Amino acid sequence: MLSAGVHKIGPWNGHLVLRTFREGVAALAGHDLIIEVTRWQGTITIPDAPDSQPRLAVEVDLRSLQVREGHGGAKPLTDSDRREIEKTIAKLLRTGEHPQALFASATVRVDGDKATVDGELTLLGVTHPLRLTAQATDDRVVIGTASVQQSLWGIRPYRGFMGALKVRDTVEVEATVTLAG
Repeated sequence: MLSAGVHKIGPWNGHLVLRTFREGVAALAGHDLIIEVTRWQGTITIPDAPDSQPRLAVEVDLRSLQVREGHGGAKPLTDSDRREIEKTIAKLLRTGEHPQALFASATVRVDGDKATVDGELTLLGVTHPLRLTAQATDDRVVIGTASVQQSLWGIRPYRGFMGALKVRDTVEVEATVTLAG
């Protein structure tokens, strides 16, 4: 069980990654990517009172996305490929205009060491509901996951080779944090 109080989270005690998946006729040419968010921060608030609602708030610097791994593909991912992908991501996410994504919980339902967190994600200036699931793996580590459908926020998933290679509309998000005792 996590201790009551406000737990600060960010790169100093956790990892936040995005996973993209390829599809289309030319999917074998592309890579499934693991992209790390290197600048982010948030709080997990665990109330003292059993009838009070836990809260989660996270702020992500979208300019800090770095391609860490590429799986599959016709050839290994190079440093040059990573830089080009990062430039493409910045264009797709319009990070000059919208450098941050924000998530704030509205309700949290806890069932033992698992939780369902419903809240709102603001991305590219557009806000939509988003559901996260969280699992406490022991008394200090929490793993949270969500699926973000890019098109709901006005993001057109990447397409290459005249549309034959596409990034799937749904991006998987995973955060792993170790909370202080």
